[in-house]
Amino acid sequence: MSDALDPEDAKILTLARSARARAGAAGGAAVRDLDGRTYAAADVVLPSLRLTALQVAVASAVSSGAVGLEAAAVVTEAAADGVDVAVAGDLGGPGVPVFVAGPDGTPVATVRT
Repeated sequence: MSDALDPEDAKILTLARSARARAGAAGGAAVRDLDGRTYAAADVVLPSLRLTALQVAVASAVSSGAVGLEAAAVVTEAAADGVDVAVAGDLGGPGVPVFVAGPDGTPVATVRT
């Protein structure tokens, strides 16, 4: 992925990377709602509950009153085509960009809902 990110998109990528590092999780994510508010989260892995970081970030946005998404970012060791963006589409509809980056924060792909 060679295109430079918009500063606001770079911000959610940084938030996703920070959430991942803070929790010591395999994945981190951040979303930006239609009002420009951001929500960051890490994967949740408990015996009775497993959520991806993107699911948690979207749930945080919804529980805070967000009615849509402008963009999302996921930082993961997984391949970009393995990132499930359905939950971002549930809130944001079709066409929401989901920036996928490796653990070092380098963007590798943009997937759309």
